[in-house]
Order: sequence, then structure tokens, then C-alpha cells
Amino acid sequence: MTKSELIAILAARYPQLAARDADYAVKTVLDAMTQALSSGQRIEIRGFGSFSLSLRAARVGRNPKSGEPVMVPGKKVPHFKAGKELREKVDESEPGESAAQAVGEVPFE
Repeated sequence: MTKSELIAILAARYPQLAARDADYAVKTVLDAMTQALSSGQRIEIRGFGSFSLSLRAARVGRNPKSGEPVMVPGKKVPHFKAGKELREKVDESEPGESAAQAVGEVPFE
């Protein structure tokens, strides 16, 4: 599912919410999450999961053209851990089910 698909689903599910307002809401939530992770905070959404930063250690990589070893510096990467309710819902979903169908079954509160 893409961000635009999520916005379309929100606008369709809540007719009182214009597509422009759904777009603004999704962007606002994602911006707030990005800002929190950038400042090192952990984000927990009960029933869904948590986002945190993991540190990836420095390592020796290879230049694909020359094959020479290259030092790749360590970096922070976002990490998502699914919550129990999300894991259970995903486990019981059908293999060929689309993201929109799966989201349609989960009530927004």
C-alpha cells in the first residue's frame, strides 16, 4: 500500500473527510514520526507496533567496480517491531489478500 492509497482509503471510509484533509492528516502523522525518530525517540502505537532506531556497525564493504575493500561507516536505521495484535491479524489473513482489503477489515478508531 502506498501513501496515496492510504489517503484514498481514509477519504472513502470517512466521507466527511475530504481527500485534501486526509492527505494533510497522513502527512502530519508521518512528519511527526520522522521528527521523533530523528531526535532519537521511540514511537509506540499500542496494538500496532513500535518504531525505534538501531545502530548498524561500521563494516568493510567492496567497491563493485574495482572489487577493492571500502570502509562503510556505521549508521542509525529505523526499526519496526510489530505488536501482538498486528502479528495475529497478519497471521490470520489470506495469502492473496490485498493491502486495501486487509486494511478494510481493521476498524480505525
